[in-house]
Amino acid sequence: MSPTTESAAKSSAEPAAPQDAPTSGAYAIVEASGQQFWLQPNRYYDLDRLGIDVDGTLTIDNVLLVNDGKTTTLGQPYVKGASVELKVMAHRRGPKIIIYKMRPKKKTRRKNGHRQELTRVMVESISLGGKALA
Repeated sequence: MSPTTESAAKSSAEPAAPQDAPTSGAYAIVEASGQQFWLQPNRYYDLDRLGIDVDGTLTIDNVLLVNDGKTTTLGQPYVKGASVELKVMAHRRGPKIIIYKMRPKKKTRRKNGHRQELTRVMVESISLGGKALA
């Protein structure tokens, strides 16, 4: 065997572990702010600004998928009886994004900036059918 085929055989024999795969445990995929989020208990996430005071709670019922570590429940489109309890930690602003528009040879330039209004939430619990998974 040539050295190139040996290295190719070794690399194809060892499957690559996914870098972003979460550890085993409960998680839920929910729909909030027009986006889908992969939520795990005791982690914080940044959502679009919510009209809830700091230390307030929010219950999301638009749950698309629930995994309790052993079984996966898939909704069509939503899982019935599933909910995710969130606690509002803070209201923040995202990083500044610069928008620069220029028309060449016209001496027209326009610079604009934007910072997205965000709410940082902590996942308190994921429940399915009234029973808390985590």
